Amino acid sequence: MENFQTVRGVKDLLPEELGKMRFIEQQAALVCKNACYEEISVPIFEFAELFEKPLGETSDIVTKENYVFQDRSNNTLMLRPEGTTGVVRAAINESLLQDFPKRFFYYGPMFRYERPQKGRLRQFHQFGVELLGVKDYFADIETIYLAKCFLKKIDVLSQTILKINSLGDNESRENYKIKLKSFLKKYINDLSAESKIRLENNPLRILDSKNKKDIEILSSAPKFQNYLNKQSLDFFNSVCEGLDRLKVNFEIDQSLVRGLDYYSHTAFEFKTDFVGSQDAVLAGGRYDDLSKLISKQNFPGVGWAAGIERLSMLLDYKYKFTPMVGLIGHSDKYYHVLLDYYKKFLNNKVNSQIIYNGTLSKKFKKADKLNCMFVVVLGEDEIKNGVLQLKNLKTGDQQQLTFEDTIEIIKKKND
Repeated sequence: MENFQTVRGVKDLLPEELGKMRFIEQQAALVCKNACYEEISVPIFEFAELFEKPLGETSDIVTKENYVFQDRSNNTLMLRPEGTTGVVRAAINESLLQDFPKRFFYYGPMFRYERPQKGRLRQFHQFGVELLGVKDYFADIETIYLAKCFLKKIDVLSQTILKINSLGDNESRENYKIKLKSFLKKYINDLSAESKIRLENNPLRILDSKNKKDIEILSSAPKFQNYLNKQSLDFFNSVCEGLDRLKVNFEIDQSLVRGLDYYSHTAFEFKTDFVGSQDAVLAGGRYDDLSKLISKQNFPGVGWAAGIERLSMLLDYKYKFTPMVGLIGHSDKYYHVLLDYYKKFLNNKVNSQIIYNGTLSKKFKKADKLNCMFVVVLGEDEIKNGVLQLKNLKTGDQQQLTFEDTIEIIKKKND
């Protein structure tokens, strides 16, 4: 029988990569908790309708990239393609709206049926934050600054550039769509096939095209900011002034749009040149209309999500599972005593593992290969005298010690 392979677009996460991802998640959680954000967890699948309207019925996610299935009760369900909609739904369902604002963070797997490539998988992991119930621009500044703090915490901020734009309010967007559509129709024969479809359904998404010919055409297109009404322009200028005040470096990018249709006003991305074509490692924006698309409630929100796999590609963090102590017996008959010491080491919070199988020489080689700093050797003499033989594999130093002295030396080295 042939070995089973993983499904295309997904991958096994092995200890080194998973260690980097856990590090990113842990540091992000620390930053968020410091800013009084609370953790929330929502299901990885929801009723498909929950996503279809707010994401845009003509969006790529809904038309081509979703994972939809029917359960045995004939409910049409979707694996979540993003986290924001589920968090907003939870805030409504669980009656969390009484005391605004609400600050949440979350992390977990998302699913999109995209063409797999570097930095893009069909099952991927995101860390996200949502600030609900604040309509003022202060919330946009807060969440962007929080993103900066997070990227600085994991030491990748210097590898990114913050790009921001305004998508304006509904009135501004509709006015701009009319102008953009009129302009692009002059070049309809030159647009990419995908942009021709978007021209009718959602012309703003053409601004995000990676097609070279589309980019050339768009270079002379009307600029979004020229069609912002006064309210939208004042809002965006206030966000920029606040970021300047907090010394957050940014560039205004009028081609920046978000891939999900529920965004309004501020849109932003932290971009990098280090992960190939998938250059956004963290992205977000304001979504004042999302709640009323999925409920009778109406409240504003702003937030962002970071791609954990993409960030791990930037991370100069060499994760290595390093047992501090390898426990070695002269022969198999001493394993029951080794187990007693194994228990004691774990109870004293010392990373340790028993080295099984082979001659004493092979056990030492295996401990070295496992990157153990110390080995504890147990034989007849050690058991008889109630001591342990401790060897530092990095220096070669070896001595007989009581268990208590052994613990003390190991912990000092660990510090």
